[in-house]
Amino acid sequence: MSNSPVRAQAKGAERVSAEGNSAVGEHGVSKRAKAANRKAAEPAKPVTEAAGAAGTAKPVKAAEPRKATKATKTTKPAKATKAASSTKPAKPAKPESRLAMVRRARRINRELAEVFPYAHPELDFRNPFELLVATVLSAQTTDLRVNQTTPALFAKYPTPEDLAAAVPEEVEELIRPTGFFRAKTKSIMGLAAALRDDFGGEVPGRLDDLVKLPGVGRKTAFVVLGNAFGVPGITVDTHFMRLARRWRWTESDDPVKIEAEIATIFPKSEWTMLSHRVIFHGRRICHARKPACGACPITHLCPSYGEGETDPEKARKLLKYEMGGLPGQRLDPPPGYPGRPAPPLGASEG
Repeated sequence: MSNSPVRAQAKGAERVSAEGNSAVGEHGVSKRAKAANRKAAEPAKPVTEAAGAAGTAKPVKAAEPRKATKATKTTKPAKATKAASSTKPAKPAKPESRLAMVRRARRINRELAEVFPYAHPELDFRNPFELLVATVLSAQTTDLRVNQTTPALFAKYPTPEDLAAAVPEEVEELIRPTGFFRAKTKSIMGLAAALRDDFGGEVPGRLDDLVKLPGVGRKTAFVVLGNAFGVPGITVDTHFMRLARRWRWTESDDPVKIEAEIATIFPKSEWTMLSHRVIFHGRRICHARKPACGACPITHLCPSYGEGETDPEKARKLLKYEMGGLPGQRLDPPPGYPGRPAPPLGASEG
């Protein structure tokens, strides 16, 4: 009986020893505790994903996709797209239709009528004969130079009969300032003789008769018909031709074709005054070499805006005649002209 407690104690020790072999490590520390300590001491492992067939794991930051998505939203892609699209070249405008061009052309005419209500022929004359001779002399020179020259000419030869009987050398000397004076002398003396011999000393009021006279073409004939006889006509001079092309009314450079094309755009009643307005605009604002685009009143209707000076201050300095505060071309301008009369030959033009 005395051995029973000892045996029981020994059996209990054996049981504890058996259990301890499974829970305690080499150094008397519990395997579970050691594993827990090791797990706590190790840094958290990143989430991994398989990489290739070898199974190599690549770290993936779980929060990054969300941040990227959020950042993408905050950059407002719609605005970025809009900004990027603005750098693309603009699509070419659709070709202007015939109807749109006609409407624009007629609006230009109406607005020029407001800008130049005083538009008129810029040659001084008192009758059809003086206007005819002055127009022939205006070739390859300015109206101003013609107006400064004709007073002496008409004072000495007031009628076709007088001019036809003149001494050519004397006529040449009088009209020398206009240039090409020998050829022009031949023309004006020849037309004076034709008026005397074929039309009783009177200027005819028909196109077909006028163009038969020496030195007289369609442009000169329409100047005379429109301003001396009230017969509508389109005067296609260098200014008119230039502006008609700049405004895309025509693509032709042939005066006769341009005349025919413009005649289909405007009513006949407008032809004469249209010519004056366009020529006025070409001489004062829309110059050949350097148009004053920045001072032009019809830029909103001009498809060629930007060919000239667009700075308003610089453009204003390019304006000519009354628009620039300078004398006009006529020594005897009509009533209502807002500029100063031109000075006579030999006087200062400033």
